[in-house]
Amino acid sequence: METKEEMTQPVIVKEANTDFEVRSLDTICINESRIEHSWWHLLKYLVAGLLFGILLVKAEVISWFRIQEMFRLQSFHMYGVIGAAVVTGMISVWLIKKFKVKTIYGEPIDLHPKQFNRGQIYGGLLFGAGWALTGACPGPLYALIGTGATVIIVTLISAIAGTWVYGRLREKLPH
Repeated sequence: METKEEMTQPVIVKEANTDFEVRSLDTICINESRIEHSWWHLLKYLVAGLLFGILLVKAEVISWFRIQEMFRLQSFHMYGVIGAAVVTGMISVWLIKKFKVKTIYGEPIDLHPKQFNRGQIYGGLLFGAGWALTGACPGPLYALIGTGATVIIVTLISAIAGTWVYGRLREKLPH
């Protein structure tokens, strides 16, 4: 039999993770800036995006033929570009950690370890299949559209739809 004191104690029920808790476990937006800027501060991102698009076009990494050569193992070009990007990223992260680099506004950059799970394998296979079928990685979709390949709008809409479907099914997928 319960005592009067035990009966008045609140019952703690452990609920499933809320969306915020699940997102925080993935360390999404952990380095999001809290500084408010005027709208014209966003122009630097427009300029950077335009320059990056030009770089993608000039390096031929948005070329459907280059992508097909890569998937058919006929050319090293794309592997070299991707490899250079991976090495650059590795060196950049190492430098950020070693010298405790901050953002241009003086905010600290926190790099948290990520945990590997089998869902990343499925996602990578699906990503690669879409890339091979369409001949377009999501990164250069806008550059492709900017060069006049308007048929890529279908791929862009499909990528957005896939992202939406993932968001809706996230809780049911293996993580």
